[in-house]
Amino acid sequence: MRKALIYILLLLCSLSSFAQVDTASVQVADTVEALPQGGIIAMKGAFLQPRTPRDSVLIGDQLMYGVELRLVEEGTDFAFPQWQNDPRGGITAVSPWLIDTVKVTKRKKGMPRLLDIRAGLVITSFDEGSYELPQIILQRRTGDGVVDTLYYEPVKVEFKTMPVDTATFVPHDIKGQIRYPVTLGEVLPWAVAGQWIVTLIILGVCLYIMFRKKDEIFVRPKDPAHIVALRELDKFRGKEMWAPDKQKAFYSGVTDALREYISERYDIGAMEMTTSELFEDMKKTDAPAELLAKVKQLFELADFVKFAKFVASDEENAAALPLAVGFVTQTYQTLVESEQDSETEKKQEV
Repeated sequence: MRKALIYILLLLCSLSSFAQVDTASVQVADTVEALPQGGIIAMKGAFLQPRTPRDSVLIGDQLMYGVELRLVEEGTDFAFPQWQNDPRGGITAVSPWLIDTVKVTKRKKGMPRLLDIRAGLVITSFDEGSYELPQIILQRRTGDGVVDTLYYEPVKVEFKTMPVDTATFVPHDIKGQIRYPVTLGEVLPWAVAGQWIVTLIILGVCLYIMFRKKDEIFVRPKDPAHIVALRELDKFRGKEMWAPDKQKAFYSGVTDALREYISERYDIGAMEMTTSELFEDMKKTDAPAELLAKVKQLFELADFVKFAKFVASDEENAAALPLAVGFVTQTYQTLVESEQDSETEKKQEV
């Protein structure tokens, strides 16, 4: 009776929760204080197995120490003891309890399944010697609420070190770093890469010398504004540009070419202005008023096509490009005439 009370006190000091075992996971219960207590049952099935099979157990080897529970009804709860490592050395647990269901046995409909459970800790030791592992004491709570205490006899284990043959043992100094000879396969890639780099440098220097022009800076002259405008307008020739699905691009291209020409010719920010703002400023220029009125109608038609989904007629489409070209040529001719007049005046003054 006294021995049984000692087991119960040890168990209550080391247990903090219950783990419910099923085929998928382990769940934790809260407490067992209010449950009826069962008996203390001596069990068999404690095991100690090395994680890596060896002929002997050396220091640092890891072993699995635990128990096997067979034919456990599904829904049974277990509480496993906590392991306290000794800071002075000895046996050390390197993992918590690892619980695994190794077999499931089905029963008649309505009856809980039977589970074979394997639970254990991974232990090791870095000190040579023979040790008696702590006794495994756990509690089992069955489906009817009865709590039994299960205990397993302790297991002994001996950790060894590699034996040293003192009869033939000769101490040696620490060996230096081994230096292997350099092979052709290691040198060849670097040699080829270096050769390519030198070749590319020489080629670059030769090309620089060949194409270098000491005091000459070539700048392509900028085409006059009317040439640029006429070149852009020429891209929109042809009836295929008048198709209803292409009219927006057609009128945008024509008016944009005129806006760029006006910007260069009259120094007006035409690209950022609305149609009304643009032609209000154009009234202050030397462009013919009648021509400006026609070009303004062209811009207004383009605004309808671009923003109001208006479809222009064939007559309007056919007249758009000639009107734009005529505007460029006439205004440019005005510029040429004014330049000629100024030159004549200068000659007369001289």
